[in-house]
Amino acid sequence: MSDTAVTEELFFTRTGLDRDAAARIVDGALAGADDGELYLEYSQSESLSLEDGRIRSASFDSSQGFGLRAVSGEAAGYAHASEISEAALKRAAETVAAVRAGRGGTMAEPPPGTNRALYADLNPLALVPFDAKVGVLGEIDAYARSRDPRVTQVMASLSGSWQAIHILRSGGRAAADVRPLVRLNVTVVVAADGRMETGTHGSGGRVAYGAYLDPAHWKASVDEALRQALVNLRSISAPAGEMPVVLGPGWPGILLHEAIGHGLEGDFNRKKTSAFASLMGKRVAAPGVTVIDDGTLPDRRGSLSIDDEGTPARRTTLIEDGILVGYLQDRLNARLMGVEPTGNGRRQSYAHPPLPRMTNTFMLAGDVPPEDIIRSVAKGLYAVNFGGGQVDITSGKFVFSASEAYLIEDGRIGPSVKGATLIGNGPDVLTKVSLIGNDLKLDEGIGTCGKAGQGVPVGVGVPTLKVDGITVGGTSV
Repeated sequence: MSDTAVTEELFFTRTGLDRDAAARIVDGALAGADDGELYLEYSQSESLSLEDGRIRSASFDSSQGFGLRAVSGEAAGYAHASEISEAALKRAAETVAAVRAGRGGTMAEPPPGTNRALYADLNPLALVPFDAKVGVLGEIDAYARSRDPRVTQVMASLSGSWQAIHILRSGGRAAADVRPLVRLNVTVVVAADGRMETGTHGSGGRVAYGAYLDPAHWKASVDEALRQALVNLRSISAPAGEMPVVLGPGWPGILLHEAIGHGLEGDFNRKKTSAFASLMGKRVAAPGVTVIDDGTLPDRRGSLSIDDEGTPARRTTLIEDGILVGYLQDRLNARLMGVEPTGNGRRQSYAHPPLPRMTNTFMLAGDVPPEDIIRSVAKGLYAVNFGGGQVDITSGKFVFSASEAYLIEDGRIGPSVKGATLIGNGPDVLTKVSLIGNDLKLDEGIGTCGKAGQGVPVGVGVPTLKVDGITVGGTSV
């Protein structure tokens, strides 16, 4: 069944909403506006978590609703409701009409259509029985404890969702998408000699549960979480001061996402609140640094066949060989900046208006073997995995904590360290990239991005990178 057939059934046949009546209401609500749409959403989600050998929580939720938006100039009127009916749509239309009172706009051209499907429309929640999911979590717990006597606690969780969206614009133009999403997380706690440490591994994507419930996959996840925990168990105090830092491939791309990616979103640059505002066409990074946002990667967590305004996702080059060449755009900010939307208009749910957001953001690989990058550092830090972090969009300043890191001594990886934080400025860090590895890796499918109170799934990635100087906050000098 096509995505459109699925959404027609969900939003019109099941609810009794007349499609032609809905189209007339949308036309009336958007008459004289510059842009806008009716966004219909139905979603199912579930989460199961195990701790200390027992299921601690199990939840299932289904929701449906709509958001109606009218845009006039920079202003947007937005109304949403969990009731999908003609009466509810009429009330919403009256509300959003206020934004265009006394104004006369020209409706923007609708997004181009697409038949591209980056993932199947299957519902992962319905394909695997509840008991089977519980059983796998129990097997994860037993396997982790059997691997090492120092394991004192195991936490594992499975989560999945199935989201169907239908976007109706003035003139009856429609677009639809059906999106599966699953995730497996494993955390292992080990203890020895009065010390306790933790390791975590997660994975996921826009697929069914099948691959993640395969013993070969979840055992590898347990093994990786246990490896990290044991590495941290023998870690020493992190040094402090400015030093060369080598970022490992994959998940360390979260630093790129937070410290740089948000600053390249259209709204911040239109409003001149980004550290990258007014730098289009100028050098913002070292030669060789090329940063991409690509929502078209099949089955990836951050991918979208269409964004939440109906624009087909695409591959957007943001920085090319160190030169700033693009921003991430939704329809509103693209129109006001005189450029094309890039398929990055995203929203958490029908209760939220769209904003320009990243999808899968990564730096392209260079040509340097990662072992040569390590050998080039006499004394520094090798950061392999990251925990939390924060960034100030206006200044570009960031702070990130490394959950797995090592000293580099005389060109070799030395002991693991605990408590390392990286402190710096996003645009400044890009200019200090001196070596780019040939080993680009995307993360395992665990990223969630927060902005303006909305969370959406994303992907990140980098090859091994050498940054000539980052301030490392630690516990020793």
